Amino acid sequence: MLARLFRALIGAGLLLMAALLAWGWSSGRPGLGLLLALGVLALHPVMLALEFVLAAAARGDDPTSRPTLRQWIAAWWGEVRQVPRVFFWRQPFLSARVADHLPPDAAGRRGVLLLHGFICNRGLWNPWLLRLRALGVPVVALNLDPVFGSIDGCIAAVEAGVRRIEQATGLAPVVVAHSMGGLVLRRWWAELGDDARVHHAITIGTPHHGTWLARFAFSANGRQMQRGSGWLQALATREPAGRSARFTCFYGHCDNIVFPPATATLPGADNRHLAGTAHVDLVDRPEPWDELLHRLGLPGPAGLATVRPAAASR
Repeated sequence: MLARLFRALIGAGLLLMAALLAWGWSSGRPGLGLLLALGVLALHPVMLALEFVLAAAARGDDPTSRPTLRQWIAAWWGEVRQVPRVFFWRQPFLSARVADHLPPDAAGRRGVLLLHGFICNRGLWNPWLLRLRALGVPVVALNLDPVFGSIDGCIAAVEAGVRRIEQATGLAPVVVAHSMGGLVLRRWWAELGDDARVHHAITIGTPHHGTWLARFAFSANGRQMQRGSGWLQALATREPAGRSARFTCFYGHCDNIVFPPATATLPGADNRHLAGTAHVDLVDRPEPWDELLHRLGLPGPAGLATVRPAAASR
């Protein structure tokens, strides 16, 4: 469903640009038509810049380190490059390109479950899927539907994904979740999972305590991610004491979607800071991948920079 929606939006944008070019040509003002058409493309970096301004303004007394101007600019530029790859290519056209990998000889080999975030699909994980397949790691990547429904509605999909890995490998998987996917994992784990069913959880930019930006949310799952929402409070009461120790939480002080930054951490978790990186770009940083290899007991690439633990978390 989401892939079709993305393709429709891309098609509408291309038609609008073509109409502007045609208008400029027919009206004898081709330069103006070209300028307006290019303005459609410029909406993306401008909207991203607005998100970064909001993220900087909404920090308040957040205990994490403050980004420098250079870090903000680097994060914005990284997201300008990354968002089109994910939202205009991987997710609309390649979401089914890399199949799940549960080979017949998977028994006894630790598997991985990949969970995407809000307004995303499994195409987000294509680079991870390709690398895991090359390593022979059993892996399942889900499409979480309905796209704008309640997070509670994703429980059955996660249960099915975990069961597939359990049945193929005989072992609990490592779960890697980006953004809202981390809340989906926590909701499933509080409802159907015990500690034996997840080997370890890695979240990347997950709004564990909500996000300031969700105050503008229009969907059920968006409203659940509002800071201090009743849904988040109820979730926390359902989780057993010490559950957060099973998490490694990657967060960024330049995250343009989940902010203030400490909202992406959990008390008692291994909270790790990725400096100068925005929300979608966090997925392709080497540190979460290296952490996954560590949890799988596989050797990681040499020379990767280590991440530092969070100075403070909530």
